[in-house]
Amino acid sequence: MEAPPSFLGGQALFNMVLTLLLIAISWWALQCVKLDLFVRDINGNQAKLLQVLLSILIGYTVARFFIDYIQWTNWLRYLF
Repeated sequence: MEAPPSFLGGQALFNMVLTLLLIAISWWALQCVKLDLFVRDINGNQAKLLQVLLSILIGYTVARFFIDYIQWTNWLRYLF
């Protein structure tokens, strides 16, 4: 069985770091959103969980966009 190309490990590491970084940035950005307009008890566990889930959703979506964009630009060389 043939070993996978060596660049796949580096690409996987880059994807994981980028995703975690963007989740952290989205967590930081959500700190200024007034969630008390949308939840009853802003200090409750459910509100904290909602903030964590929103930051994961936003961070993962933005990371996926950048990862896909980088992959698409790498595929452009096969166009010509």
